[in-house]
Amino acid sequence: MAENKRDFYEILGISKSAGDADIKKAYRTLAKKYHPDMNPNDKSAEKNFKEVNEAYEILSNPEKKSRYDSYGHAGIDPNADMGGGGMGFDFGNFGMDDILSNFFGGFSSSSSARRNEPQRGDDIHSRIIISFEEAVFGCSKEISYARVEVCSQCSGSGAAQGTSAVSCSDCGGSGTVKTQKRTPIGIVQSTKPCEACRGTGKIIKSPCQACRGNGLVNKTNKREVIIPAGIDDGNMVKVPKQGNAGKNGGYAGDLIITVGVRPHHIFEREGYNIFCEIPITFIEAALGAEIEVPTLENGEKYKIPEGTQTSAVFTLKNRGIQNVNNAKLRGDLYFKVIVEVPVDLSEKQKSALREFAANCSSKNHSQRESFFKKFKK
Repeated sequence: MAENKRDFYEILGISKSAGDADIKKAYRTLAKKYHPDMNPNDKSAEKNFKEVNEAYEILSNPEKKSRYDSYGHAGIDPNADMGGGGMGFDFGNFGMDDILSNFFGGFSSSSSARRNEPQRGDDIHSRIIISFEEAVFGCSKEISYARVEVCSQCSGSGAAQGTSAVSCSDCGGSGTVKTQKRTPIGIVQSTKPCEACRGTGKIIKSPCQACRGNGLVNKTNKREVIIPAGIDDGNMVKVPKQGNAGKNGGYAGDLIITVGVRPHHIFEREGYNIFCEIPITFIEAALGAEIEVPTLENGEKYKIPEGTQTSAVFTLKNRGIQNVNNAKLRGDLYFKVIVEVPVDLSEKQKSALREFAANCSSKNHSQRESFFKKFKK
């Protein structure tokens, strides 16, 4: 039940005033924290991971977020009735001609015409999760989703094969009927949608059995979707005209896919740049060395200078992620070296280090000397 669900803002640990960047940042942090790969066989982490993804799916979608902010979980529940109390009234169909007709007894069929004109179908929103590598290099994914399609049996007419809709006898095909009401100022005429044909002006006497006269049917579709190289977590891919079918010959909506990207075990991504940490030995840091740097393709040799300090950052230009809109542009790879202090030393090794330390002077440890000079001041 929707009322038992936790607040999405609470799940992500953000306020309702949080912007898109804050929502995305909170999602990334929590998705990495609770990801199944990081928490094998942990049911609690699995539950939290699902909640985080559900919260992000709603709050990262402007339309769904707006409904959630207004009505809570009921606003995004397809089974909830949000139209009570007249809230679902469509003022777009209440034009000046309808107002004039109510007051002056005019006759208008504009509302009926609008009901019968082509209407674009709704967009369909879906979500897929891909790996870090698939996001970097692009991939093809098969997705399955429910879609409203034009009934193939009646071609969308709603009438059984060999039959067609007929003009409504109650309204003469106009879709509206006149009413009269005696008031203190006289008899007032008005028009309202015809109840017999529901304002369409047509009656289907023999409904199509496949769609029950609706002209549209629900189907589950499978489709290969191309995910472009360089796509980032939270980006969307639009497949034109693969959403719900339109009415009265209107265009279909779009299929909009939100892409979630699993975290990588080595690389962190910021925009099109990537970051990683590489452990090096004390000897490599002191004397300099050629080390192996992991890249997106394979590995690459890089010579670090002698006297390299821990947390020093180096850059490999154009070794990051390609721009999703321009394959010629590519980010950089930044790697930080972490000097690993040797452990489990033998007595011989310890003795060598003591001798080494005895031969060192203050110039060999300039940062240490500078620190204690500042401390004494």
